[in-house]
Amino acid sequence: MQTGKQLSTSIDATVPTAARMYDHYLGGKDNYAADRAACEELDKVVPSTRRLAVNNRRFLQRVVRVLAQDHGIRQFLDHGSGLPTQDNVHQVAQRINPDTHVVYVDNDPMVLVHGRALLEQDQRTAVIHADMRQTDEIFSHPDTERLIDFTQPVAVLFNSVMHCIPDSDTDGPLAVVRRVSERLVPGSYLVMCQLVSEDPEVRKFVTDFMDQATQGHWGRVRQEKDVAEWFEGMEILDPGLVEVSTWRPDSEVAPRQLTHEWIEFGGVARIV
Repeated sequence: MQTGKQLSTSIDATVPTAARMYDHYLGGKDNYAADRAACEELDKVVPSTRRLAVNNRRFLQRVVRVLAQDHGIRQFLDHGSGLPTQDNVHQVAQRINPDTHVVYVDNDPMVLVHGRALLEQDQRTAVIHADMRQTDEIFSHPDTERLIDFTQPVAVLFNSVMHCIPDSDTDGPLAVVRRVSERLVPGSYLVMCQLVSEDPEVRKFVTDFMDQATQGHWGRVRQEKDVAEWFEGMEILDPGLVEVSTWRPDSEVAPRQLTHEWIEFGGVARIV
């Protein structure tokens, strides 16, 4: 069973969203005072969050480049894509092959507005408004059907978004991963990472804070073992499941996570 909750198309500037907070951490301008205030409060307990967000974005760019360049992937389905910023998935992939098709999925109405304005001239890329748990709706959406051929390998991205999903037997992260992976042909890839901490106090603070700040649009900070469960039965690419700034860094002096009160943890796996 998948969530059938009606998505709001209105933008509430008084309630922070994960997408706009992430935008603020990346130095973007598509955020409001409530988002910035929430980031300031978060930084008091987990001060590495800005660096974590930047490193996560760089991880996404490296992953897309590797999948497009080394594995020949020409189709990307990006769940919880967030607000457009520099070097989005389609820009990285289309530099390698201009015919790459990308579908972005997000439930934040601000993402929809900005994304569609940015992409209105690009017929190979689309943004659809959906909850990432709505697998049936996403896969059957007209833009998805127009751009993605699921008889061919696809890279499906869940980059720093699973912590927004509450635990559930039918709509929790593991259920979503299984639903999606069942629809993919061998040779497809799943990219998954989320915020984790091995400190129970950090997990509780951030989970409670974000749940309250976003008015329930949050799941929880998890542990590395929870993320590892999503990858069972898949072929995990080297270097395995890691803190993302260490996933195939561009150089030995590339920015790394400096503190580890919480980290972005995950990796890339091939469907076999």
